[in-house]
Amino acid sequence: MISIHEGRGGGRRRSRPRICSLRLTLAAVQPRIWRRLVVRENMPLGRLHQAVQVLFGWCDYQTHVFAVGGRRYGNPQNRAGTVIEDDRTETLATVRLARHGRAVYDYHFADGWRVDIRVEKIQPPAAGVACPRCVAGERAGAPEDCGGVEAFHDMLYCLKHPATDLGREWRAWLGPAYDPEVCDLPAINRALRRRVPAAADAGRSAARGRR
Repeated sequence: MISIHEGRGGGRRRSRPRICSLRLTLAAVQPRIWRRLVVRENMPLGRLHQAVQVLFGWCDYQTHVFAVGGRRYGNPQNRAGTVIEDDRTETLATVRLARHGRAVYDYHFADGWRVDIRVEKIQPPAAGVACPRCVAGERAGAPEDCGGVEAFHDMLYCLKHPATDLGREWRAWLGPAYDPEVCDLPAINRALRRRVPAAADAGRSAARGRR
């Protein structure tokens, strides 16, 4: 007997991507600055890069690179013994992030910002889950051009002494709205919706990039 389903669609149904909960922590910074991000496994690394920029309030002015399982991904290059693969054509699934359990994201090499990425949980595919979405975090991100970790710690100290010359200078540079103690989740998620495509769209973009 021939099934009424045979001959329809031609191929096997593509499995839906799993849901990943990632914890991203700004390295070497105290007090700790971190975010919890929910994404689908078909998210390209290039889109995760965009999400990291949003999570920590950065502007994507500088070079970045991911390190996952001994390989590096970012703006592609292959010269002088340095191989960096294109992060736009690889997804969290294809680099096996869930298996490795962690990754490192380096940004603005002169200032030395590093984000440690840890896989906290993998969940089965689920419809109706908004991704990417930041569900938790603590404190505002370090300003991109403040000078690196040491300068950021100096900045925090100066902000606690607003009557000093350096305190006034930092406040003038940062603007009145910057509060290092506040992680504004609603604002982060609005920016994610605006700047980072949903997982299905991102997956299609990655597929086009591989052609």
